[in-house]
Amino acid sequence: MKNLVGFCVLISAFLLSCTVQAKKHHKTTPLSSQGTDCTQIKALSPQATSGVYVIKPHNVKAPFKVYCEMRSDGGWTVFQRRSGGEVSFNRKWAAYKKGFGNLTYDHWLGLRKVFSLTEKKNKTWTLRVDLWDHETDTAHAEYTHFRLGSAKQAFKLHVGKYSGTAGNAIHDQNGYGFSTINRDNDGCSPCIFGDIAVMECAESDGGGWWYSRCGSASLNGDWHPAGDHIGWASGLHWKTWKTHAPYSLNATRMMIKSA
Repeated sequence: MKNLVGFCVLISAFLLSCTVQAKKHHKTTPLSSQGTDCTQIKALSPQATSGVYVIKPHNVKAPFKVYCEMRSDGGWTVFQRRSGGEVSFNRKWAAYKKGFGNLTYDHWLGLRKVFSLTEKKNKTWTLRVDLWDHETDTAHAEYTHFRLGSAKQAFKLHVGKYSGTAGNAIHDQNGYGFSTINRDNDGCSPCIFGDIAVMECAESDGGGWWYSRCGSASLNGDWHPAGDHIGWASGLHWKTWKTHAPYSLNATRMMIKSA
């Protein structure tokens, strides 16, 4: 019996050692980059399908994972996706800077990563915003020369020429820094809506965004299901497409492609 107990102790110690070594190996194994961005991956492998890939922009030390939307017009790096209320976007500055959510589902890639992609001046980027309502309609907006400013500039939004079917809802947000509930960089000081004065758009519209004035475009507010999606200040709004009482969209996607 004593021999059996001793044997079990030895086996347990061995298994524990293997587990510790496996965890150490998992933590120290570096990611292997598959390209500088999704556009390059698609160009190198035309048959590549949509999914999670590892990229390493030229100016970053460590590779990171992104979701690539592989389309006939190239590979797009997705940095925002909304399709339900499971992932909360009501988060503070640090979370929006780092990123959160599940890359294969709803997520925000992170301002720091998007900045690292668009920082280099030898590439130009196109931003595409895809929108789905609660009925059967879809719309999109594309912007040339997309990039973000540095963290010191509050990841200021820069976009160029608009094209698409959704309308140019972020036109007046061009040149504004990103705002969250604990970091105010919007254009309201205050903004007046009837007899209501709003100092911070992140408080009324929710989530984080490049607010100039509240209510124009904001895709990171609270998600509302069908039947509970009209009239809310905090929602997924693109005012130039759904122009009546605030309409919270069913799903959104933001992604970028390099040239």
